[in-house]
Amino acid sequence: MSSNNPGFATLAVHAGAQPDPTTGARITPIYQTTAYVFQDSDHAAALFGLKQFGNIYTRIMNPTQAVLEERVAALEGGTAALAVASGHAAQMLVFHTIMQPGDNFVAARKLYGGSINQFGHAFKNFGWQVRWADPADPESFAAEIDDKTRGIFIESLANPGGTFVDIAAIAAVARKHGLPLIVDNTMASPYLIRPLEHGADIVVHSLTKFLGGHGNSMGGIIVDGGTFDWSKSGNYPMLSSPRPEYGGVVLHQTFGNFAFAIACRVLGLRDLGPAIAPMNAFLILTGIETLPLRMQRHCDNAMKVATWLSKHDKIAWVNYAGLDSDPNHALQTRYSPKGAGSVFTFGIKGGLEAGKALVGGLTLFSHLANIGDTRSLIIHPASTTHAQLTEEQQIAAGAGPDVVRLSIGIEDPEDIIGDLEQSLARI
Repeated sequence: MSSNNPGFATLAVHAGAQPDPTTGARITPIYQTTAYVFQDSDHAAALFGLKQFGNIYTRIMNPTQAVLEERVAALEGGTAALAVASGHAAQMLVFHTIMQPGDNFVAARKLYGGSINQFGHAFKNFGWQVRWADPADPESFAAEIDDKTRGIFIESLANPGGTFVDIAAIAAVARKHGLPLIVDNTMASPYLIRPLEHGADIVVHSLTKFLGGHGNSMGGIIVDGGTFDWSKSGNYPMLSSPRPEYGGVVLHQTFGNFAFAIACRVLGLRDLGPAIAPMNAFLILTGIETLPLRMQRHCDNAMKVATWLSKHDKIAWVNYAGLDSDPNHALQTRYSPKGAGSVFTFGIKGGLEAGKALVGGLTLFSHLANIGDTRSLIIHPASTTHAQLTEEQQIAAGAGPDVVRLSIGIEDPEDIIGDLEQSLARI
């Protein structure tokens, strides 16, 4: 690259990648191997003792995975990254690294339903407690913090409602209380928002969604912002205390501003094992090459669809921050001037039954539990992704019984609108 500061689209294509030194292959190969030959005994000992970087076993790292990690770290502006099997795996490893039994963290109430379930139920088995706060009220996070709180978790663009969050205001609360701010940036992608620039310390993604972009592979990633002092409080012993399994190495002392990513790999991924498949890393890398093109088309199409729906007599309301009338529009303009994303919700008159009829009458849209695909997708969250929640929790999460969620694809916008129009006409 000719510039010392390459642009986003250039990084999306080139960051982390070089022609294969053995074959000259320009595309990063799929290194479909479980293990790697050591040069000699000293080389093996250095790798296992964290005295030298290199490949040991694909559960821990893989060359295809390494390119993916470097690319996403570059796009987010982080110091290092760790790719894993899914977005849920990424969240599990983040909290495994910062939490001990009896600790708690504060999370926004408006989150992906699977995250609410993971935090509120599965994490209890580790002795970790979640406390809920209102993402529209930064001080509500402060009210939940005590001496056992170890982090704050939000989504930059909340799923399913497409609500923008004031990252900087919540980051200020986190800094005041000496806590890391963890931001799920799946819905926005770094093309629209880079949370580290607004005060976040750690970013997570479901790579399955917009970064991969084609609905063909599962993955998750943790990006280390390199901004948090893990040694200051003594509350993060995984990073600030000697690790007996590595001869007493203190990870934060040894690895500095990318110690968190190292800890997630050598203490979490190593033992819990949610490794990303090399094939999936390859497919996601390929998807990232077109991220800026796809995300802009997603946003442009979504704006046209939301505008059309907002004028339809069978639609009660549209929640899309790109609309001038939306109460979230000012935050969208501040944090994401390129667009408001592709995922939004609306309420259909007639509630649950009308929503089912709408979904059943569509032909271009795919009815499935995913977002961020090139294809336009639709789902009724209350009966699917958020079904495990009570109705009160569903409403709090922006997924009440009358809510329909769209993930607008990159098809011709006239065809997307036409499919919605013909189905609505039959209700």
